[in-house]
Amino acid sequence: MTAVINKNLLTYKGSSFLRQRLILSVLSGKPVRILEIRTADDNPGVSEFEVSLIRLLDKLTNGTIIELDETGTSLYFQPGLLYGGAIDHDCSLQRGIGYYLEALYMLGLFCKQPLVATLRGVTSNPIDPSVDLMKTSMLQTLKKFILDDEGLELKILKRGVLPLGGGEVVFKCPIRKQTRPVQLLDAGMVKRIRGTAYALRVSPALANRMVDSAKGILLKFIPDVYINTDQCKGKQSGKSPGFGIHLMAETTNGVIYSAEQVSNVVSSGEEPSLPEDVGAGAAQRLLYEIYLGGVTDSTSQSLAILCMALGQKDVSKMITGPLTEYSIWFLRHLKEFFGVTFKLENHLSDEECEGTGSDKVSLTCVGIGCSNISKRTI
Repeated sequence: MTAVINKNLLTYKGSSFLRQRLILSVLSGKPVRILEIRTADDNPGVSEFEVSLIRLLDKLTNGTIIELDETGTSLYFQPGLLYGGAIDHDCSLQRGIGYYLEALYMLGLFCKQPLVATLRGVTSNPIDPSVDLMKTSMLQTLKKFILDDEGLELKILKRGVLPLGGGEVVFKCPIRKQTRPVQLLDAGMVKRIRGTAYALRVSPALANRMVDSAKGILLKFIPDVYINTDQCKGKQSGKSPGFGIHLMAETTNGVIYSAEQVSNVVSSGEEPSLPEDVGAGAAQRLLYEIYLGGVTDSTSQSLAILCMALGQKDVSKMITGPLTEYSIWFLRHLKEFFGVTFKLENHLSDEECEGTGSDKVSLTCVGIGCSNISKRTI
């Protein structure tokens, strides 16, 4: 038994992309050892938010073995059975709920029991995808890879921003036998833009100012723009004051591009944000995502890549915008854990030939046929 484990053991150094490695470890069943975690930093070892992620994965699985040395700079992770079921987890406030939700998105379909996860913490911050983006862009991307998406949903019960959080979401994910092969080659044209502006424990007028600022930019490009305001009251508004806006553009082929911006944390010494700047910033980010193009926005690339790799033993092809650094490393890790390689080609559309578009990438692979053995079929 020890010989088999050592044969499959993958060893890494450093804290970079720790979440990717743990997620793929659970999916592949291969143990990982991660050494020299932040040994050169003032605060060596795993951070609080990484410990919270490891605890979440432990709740999601049965029989997982976790060994962490006294300094926290060396981690051994041997995954157990991916079980699922009802999970209740308080996320670290150092990272947003989206940091943890992305792991559940990648693992949920392959659980033994349908997943019902209640997560509490920060719903929006500057570095992680917000729960709004997870609900629109990422959920829509996941739906493209399953035939029946009944029971797949994300509910936002409470919102919460830094530093104290107070947000709460419920993610429900059914189990499926396999993800299906796809041919996602045409994003279509943007037909409408929707959005949500929220103001937590501050004047509701700030939400309206963000909406006016964002619409002032977006209406120059498309007439169908509607941004609603989410007036959170009482406990639904979390524990800290703040405001933000999430925007999404939908194309004629059902592709979603998302962008967002949240106010600065004044209690951390940052300059106070103007709602007009927040609204304009989100609108400009959305236009940039549309410019990058592809059948998924930059945040959802890795999720789509994973579903392609684990799908049925058939050819899948997808056109995306320029690959992010996170997606590039995800492709490398997929090869190490599953032996999957992708064929990458530059994709030139009519706009690129005229020199007006971004550099799009064509990704092609043959799925490994990963099956959820717990899902019964008739």
